[in-house]
Amino acid sequence: DSFFELGGDSISSMQLVSRARRAGLVVTPRQVFEEKTPERLAEVAELAGAQAETDDVGVGEVPWTPVMRAFGEKVAGPDFTQWMTLGVPAGLGLDVLTGGVAALLDTHDMLRARTVPGEPKLVVGEPGSVQAEAAVSRVDATAADSGSLDDIAGRAAREAARGLDPAAGTMLRAVWVDAGPHRTGRVVLIAHHLVVDGVSWRVLVPDLRAACEAVAAGRTPRLDPVGTSFRRWSELLTAQATDESRLAELPDWLTLLGEHRRPLAGRALDPHVDTSRTLRRRSWTVPPEQVETLVGRAPAAFHCGVHEVLLATLAGAVTHWRPDTASGLLLDIEGHGREPIDGTDLLRTVGWFTSAHPVRIEVTGTDLDDAMAGGRAAGTLVKAVKEQVRAVPGDGLGYGLLRHLNPRTAPVLRAAPAAEIGFNYLGRFAAAADAGPETAGPGAGAGGVGAWQLAGPTGAGGTDGSDTPAPHVLEGLAVVRDTPDGPELTVTLSRPRRLLTDTDVERIGGTWVRLLAGLAAHTDDPDAGGHTPSDFHLLDLEQDEVDQFQAIAAKLEGGLSR
Repeated sequence: DSFFELGGDSISSMQLVSRARRAGLVVTPRQVFEEKTPERLAEVAELAGAQAETDDVGVGEVPWTPVMRAFGEKVAGPDFTQWMTLGVPAGLGLDVLTGGVAALLDTHDMLRARTVPGEPKLVVGEPGSVQAEAAVSRVDATAADSGSLDDIAGRAAREAARGLDPAAGTMLRAVWVDAGPHRTGRVVLIAHHLVVDGVSWRVLVPDLRAACEAVAAGRTPRLDPVGTSFRRWSELLTAQATDESRLAELPDWLTLLGEHRRPLAGRALDPHVDTSRTLRRRSWTVPPEQVETLVGRAPAAFHCGVHEVLLATLAGAVTHWRPDTASGLLLDIEGHGREPIDGTDLLRTVGWFTSAHPVRIEVTGTDLDDAMAGGRAAGTLVKAVKEQVRAVPGDGLGYGLLRHLNPRTAPVLRAAPAAEIGFNYLGRFAAAADAGPETAGPGAGAGGVGAWQLAGPTGAGGTDGSDTPAPHVLEGLAVVRDTPDGPELTVTLSRPRRLLTDTDVERIGGTWVRLLAGLAAHTDDPDAGGHTPSDFHLLDLEQDEVDQFQAIAAKLEGGLSR
């Protein structure tokens, strides 16, 4: 089976590569994208050798990256956090959790970072410079009923988050919600957003489990080594910002940004009024039977990523609401940011790598009503957006480098139009089983949550700073969670409350969900899918030429099969 037909994406490909490495095999995320199947990956995989010596040291000064500079000094405040809530074995023990957290602190450099007030940098201390004992606490929930554990964990997370102090180097806290010796408890791991991102949690959670299990068994935790340090990565970005190849991208970025146009919501964002405190959110859930297609068969049929499927339908929904966007929509696409530069190995590096770059998407010529009905226009929409997403200069990282790290180009891009819409696909996560108290099998406990599974409605939370300016008029967020009933897709729209109305958001969100349903239905058509010109990067082709070649190939294949 193809990795992507099974619902894989760029983030889960990094997990696959990391697991292969632990098994002694070396493949790269790019090879996963190109080869797709286990058989073909086996042909390019190499046996892992001894780790090469390197002069990469993660300790010392770390210059701010583009995403940090984009948010400004307010991001260094204590109320910009993320956390994960996990089910943990009954009677875990404070000493076991402390030993596990100590292993995290000593392995992952950025967890030992501190901010420098007034300066755009962090400083990372030596291993052992942050004591785990001060970062770990216990909440007694032995008398609480099973159904209230997640609420207790949520309150504990918010309280612990207030105890983070970036300037003092307190970037990580862990709280054990002790449900007693016979019930699965909870651990909430809380980190400042300056030192983690969504991919980082996919490293930290299994590392915490491995470390705690080692301590519980009386062993010294030995976590897998980290490749490129975040410090080295930030230095590379700083150097890249003045590289001639990046400077050559500037005219293309300015062309993409275009001219200033009428605001999407009648007025522009006001950073003093439209803050994180004013954000309002509305979510929709897509049923598993559609999600199986949307994250598996649709990306495989159209030779694209899950994020392009989701972005295409969001762009269609906004265009359906505002059909007068003849010059297209300007959107910021958020990504994991872990692009390969100079042989970097970022699979196990913890830090805030998130990147964002603008794209201009124009789909006003697409019959969106037909797309919602499952017609051919659904495929046309995906193909059109896929090509426009892939037409950005370089790998997309250059925009942030030129906008935030190069003093010559930064004012030029600052004066250009900014995207009013943001989009972020968080990836695919395993969710906790929903089996009821004490009935979810070995290791399960309260609420059917197994040990080391994500717990609660989402398993994740955080705070984003009440006074932080809202970056967009409208933001679309999507996440896939694997549940016992199949994959569940949740799409969320957020906006400052003084801009778009509830009616506006209901219209856009409802159309987004209907376009997703239409695409799922269209993908069931045997003729759905096909290649686009970007699939043949060595050739200069138009879409109609690609369609002609595919038609000829289909006829030849049909003739041979007879």
